[in-house]
Amino acid sequence: MHVLILPALIALFGLVIAFQTFRHKPTQFPLPGRSENNVVGKSLAPATVKRFGLMLMVSGILFLIAATVTINPIWTYGPADPGNASAGGGALWFVAFLDGAQRLVPPGWEIVLSGYTLTLAILVPVAVCGLFFVAAILYPFIESWISADKRDHHLLVRPRNAPARTGIGIAAIVFYAVLWIAAGSDVIALHFSLSNEDVILALQVSLFLGPIVGFSIARRICLGLQRKDKEIALHGFETGRIVRLPSGEYQEIHAPVDEFQRWELVNYESPSPLHPRPDESGRIRIRERVRAFFSRRFFEDRVVPPSPDEVRELRGHSSAEPQATESSENPRTDGSPVRDDTARRSGGADLTL
Repeated sequence: MHVLILPALIALFGLVIAFQTFRHKPTQFPLPGRSENNVVGKSLAPATVKRFGLMLMVSGILFLIAATVTINPIWTYGPADPGNASAGGGALWFVAFLDGAQRLVPPGWEIVLSGYTLTLAILVPVAVCGLFFVAAILYPFIESWISADKRDHHLLVRPRNAPARTGIGIAAIVFYAVLWIAAGSDVIALHFSLSNEDVILALQVSLFLGPIVGFSIARRICLGLQRKDKEIALHGFETGRIVRLPSGEYQEIHAPVDEFQRWELVNYESPSPLHPRPDESGRIRIRERVRAFFSRRFFEDRVVPPSPDEVRELRGHSSAEPQATESSENPRTDGSPVRDDTARRSGGADLTL
């Protein structure tokens, strides 16, 4: 498995990724003039050369370490003995999530079928972790089916502009992190003078509730940032300066946003939820109902970016408003104006918060 099959699979997947990159073209950051149809990102050749150079650097460092550093002095400790393990030992960092998944399994998970004992404490964690990575691989295709969007996308999307996708990513990170932390549950219990059973119970609860909480918080943060971007695009940046108009009204001064910043804030797609549509015979199939259900969960809460007409209308309205002044003229009883310098001397007409 480790010497022949897995390296062959890694090489095969590398070829598949290279073919897909050559076929679908590389992704790129959105900028004015770029669209899903004109790809100006880095081509495959420079990326391949850079990755090959990185591989040579890593190989050289490994050869240097192997030649100059003593890793495992077998003449001192003797050959490896599985029955003679020191306390506090754990799995390597890159497989710690598997060890943590096995530690979180309730005790006594075994069943006997036809005289064979199946240890679910081993099979279930491996199956769950396998499904986790399979779901991560298939997620782009799942979202494409939910949104009914089969287009090729070459422009990268800011995380805040895809709230559901970002929330799912945070949920996956929390799920993986809980499994990874569980691999050191005994060390955590030892250093913090806790019961190992209590630590395991807290991690078991976190494994189910943590992703849900992480998804909800991340999604709400993304929607809040979208609303903030829309407010900045329409009204400009807050300066913290409040001025008094001649009518006595107080208004806050907003710094204008240039065209590029405004384009960056509002240039994103906000898909609307899909509705189940009947087929040729007038029936709504279960597949369409399921797609509409997940589409509502994905896109029901959304912030629609302002259209160019809204931006132009608001800018025209702002330019037509009376300009704020730092002083006001109060009429005397005899009709002659007099300038009120009290506000200027006290700073009351220009309040900096």
